[in-house]
Amino acid sequence: MTHSKSSTSWVGAEMASDLAILPSLAGLTDPQPFVIAGREFRSRLMVGTGKYASNAQMIEAIEASGAEVVTVAVRRVDLDRSKDAGILHHLDPDQYFLLANTAGCYNASEAIRYARLGRAAGFNEWVKLEVIGDQQTLLPDAAGLLQATRTLVDEGFKVLAYTNDDLITALKLEEAGAVAVMPLASPIGSGLGMLNPYAIRTIKQRLSVPVIVDAGVGTASDACIVMEQGVDGILMNTGIAAAKDPVRMAAAMKSAVESGRHAYLAGRMPRREVAVPSSPTTGMLGA
Repeated sequence: MTHSKSSTSWVGAEMASDLAILPSLAGLTDPQPFVIAGREFRSRLMVGTGKYASNAQMIEAIEASGAEVVTVAVRRVDLDRSKDAGILHHLDPDQYFLLANTAGCYNASEAIRYARLGRAAGFNEWVKLEVIGDQQTLLPDAAGLLQATRTLVDEGFKVLAYTNDDLITALKLEEAGAVAVMPLASPIGSGLGMLNPYAIRTIKQRLSVPVIVDAGVGTASDACIVMEQGVDGILMNTGIAAAKDPVRMAAAMKSAVESGRHAYLAGRMPRREVAVPSSPTTGMLGA
């Protein structure tokens, strides 16, 4: 479903009305700001730019998401910003922090080459590093990822490394100099949500650099559950772009990420296998 310009204001007004019932969240401060490599971001939601029906729809969805960081696949887009048909023509670098990524690279040398190409084409020194090890599952190649991370860090890149939900690889990536580690919730584009909460929590507990979950978030409840693990943020693309209404889903993801973060900070009640009355049992009428 796409939105015309005439529908944008209507959708925006309706969303604003819906979100107005949550004023308490807006007034709460986060004791731990979202900081990557010394740069602070307001939004803990990062979004991609692929799979949208049109550039206009992409921009509407990004705006609705509230994201500041927007990733662009260097290998898959026209890097000429002057062309109206290209993605980059519609992304204002003064409004969004554009993060080049190496999607579609299947070995370390390819990923290194496209990271360098992105920087030469006008991107900053930040790169979301992907080295895919298998075409069917699109799971990362841990060895190639580590190799590429070390090389790019030595060249001055700030590497955000997309990886499996494996603690040992995550620790090695941090040691190699990655400024953020990005374990998957489930395979790219699967929409299966988080398959291994224990692994994600353990990675977050053990690493000092930010942990940003990337891939597999399919809907708002997935995003909320991921954020409740205590991670620093989420990057998503297909979960928004492949929705029937990407703009509304983007707004839902924004709220879910914020709600999940607040729930984590609040601390959930303990789980029990017996019922416990929610109201006092002393001083009752007739007692």
